[in-house]
Amino acid sequence: MDNRPRLFLTTAFLCGVLLTLGFKDFYPDLERRFRRRRAPVNSLAGAGLDPRAQIELEDHTTGDARDGAQDVEVPEGIEACVGNTPLFRIKSLSEETGCDILAKAEFLNGAGGSPKDRVALNMIKTAEEQGLLTPHSGDTIYEGTVGSTGISLASICRARGYLAHICMPSDQATEKSDLLLKLGAIVDRVPPAPIIDPMHFVNRARNLAADHTADPSRLGRGYFADQFENPANWQAHFEGTGPEIYQQCGKKLDAFVAGAGTGGTIAGVAQFLKPRLRNLTIVLADPQGSGLFNRIKYGVMFDTLEKEGTRRRSQIDTVVEGIGINRVTANFEAGRELIDDAIKVTDEEALAMARWLAEKDGIFVGSSSSVNCAAAVRFASQIGPGHRIVTILCDSGTRHLSKFWAQAGNVGGRTDSELDDIIGPGPGPHAYRQVLL
Repeated sequence: MDNRPRLFLTTAFLCGVLLTLGFKDFYPDLERRFRRRRAPVNSLAGAGLDPRAQIELEDHTTGDARDGAQDVEVPEGIEACVGNTPLFRIKSLSEETGCDILAKAEFLNGAGGSPKDRVALNMIKTAEEQGLLTPHSGDTIYEGTVGSTGISLASICRARGYLAHICMPSDQATEKSDLLLKLGAIVDRVPPAPIIDPMHFVNRARNLAADHTADPSRLGRGYFADQFENPANWQAHFEGTGPEIYQQCGKKLDAFVAGAGTGGTIAGVAQFLKPRLRNLTIVLADPQGSGLFNRIKYGVMFDTLEKEGTRRRSQIDTVVEGIGINRVTANFEAGRELIDDAIKVTDEEALAMARWLAEKDGIFVGSSSSVNCAAAVRFASQIGPGHRIVTILCDSGTRHLSKFWAQAGNVGGRTDSELDDIIGPGPGPHAYRQVLL
C-alpha cells in the first residue's frame, strides 16, 4: 500500500502546528505596530507642547482640605456650655405610669450644673447691656440664694471678669458653701430669718451691694442680682428652656411639671409653651411647708405647717432645698395665671422618689428634682396612660449628701421597690381648704 498520502497528512499537520506557534509570538508585535499607525496625533503635541519635555505637577490644595478638615466655629468660654441640655425618657416612671415622663437634664448645664446657669448668665448680660456692670473693673455681684444660683453666679462671674459675694441661710447643705468657696466667692452663711428681717439672706445681699457702691474707697461697684424679682430670670427660660423643650418634644406635649423657688423656670417655660400648645397643662410641684400650692389652688399664700405652734423653721418647713416659698415674687407672678394645677409633695415622698430614681434608673439627683418627679407621677396617675409629661432634673445629688441624702439613706442592693409605696394618694380636695376657712 502506498504510504505517501499518510506522509503528506502528517507533514501538513506538523507545519500547521509550527505556523500557529510562530504567529502567536509574532501577532502582538504586529498589532501594536498597526495601532500605532492609526493612533491620533499626540495630545501634547496637538496642544503645541513638546511631548519630550518634562512635565511638573503642582498641588494647590491646602493641608486641611487634603485631610478632609473644615473650618468650624469653636464656642468661646464656659458660658457656651449653658443651655441646650438633653431631654430624655425616664424609663422606670414611664413604664409604671403608661405615660412618657420626660426629664430635661438641667443638671448638665456646664457652669454651675443647674438651671440657674441660664438665669445667672442672663442677669449678668442684661446688667452689662444696661451699663450696670463692667468686666475686669472690680465690680462685685451680690446675691441671696440657697445655693444653686450662687454657684452659677460664682462660676460665670469668674469667666466674665467679676467677683461674687453670696449670702445664704446657714441651714443649707454645706456642700454648696464649700463649692462656692472653691470657686472664689465670698460666702456669708446667715441664720434663717423672715423676709422682713434685715439679716434675711436676700436683704443682707442687697444691703452689702449698696454699701459697696457707696464706699469710694472700694474698687468697682456692687451689683445686687436680685434673682427673685429680676425679670431676666424668667426671660432666660422663655428664651432658652421653653423653646428647647418645644423642639425636643417635636411640638407634642401634654403637661409641664416643675417646682418654684423664685418662680422663673415655671413662669418662663409657661409663657413660651402655652400660646403654642393650647391644650397644655402647667402643673406646680410644691414641697411641704411652701405656700405656693394654696396660691394656685385658692389664691392665698398659706401652708398648714404655718399654723401657730407648729412651725419648726424660719423658712419653709421641709428637707427640700431650692424650691418652695411663702411669699409672692415678681418672677412667679409673671406666669402664675398660666399655671393650671398644683401638687403637694411630702418630704417622705421626695426622699422615696430620690431612692427610686437611683435604684431603678441610675439617676442621682437632689431634692427639688425628686419633688418634680413625684409630682409628675402623681399627675400621670390623674390623667391616665398615653400622655407626654415633661419635668426638670435640677441638680446632682452630690450637692445634697449632708442633708437630703443623709435622710434618704443608701439604696444598697435593693431592686424591689414599688411605686405605689412611694407616691401616696395625695391630699383630698378639701384638706387645705379646711385650714383656710
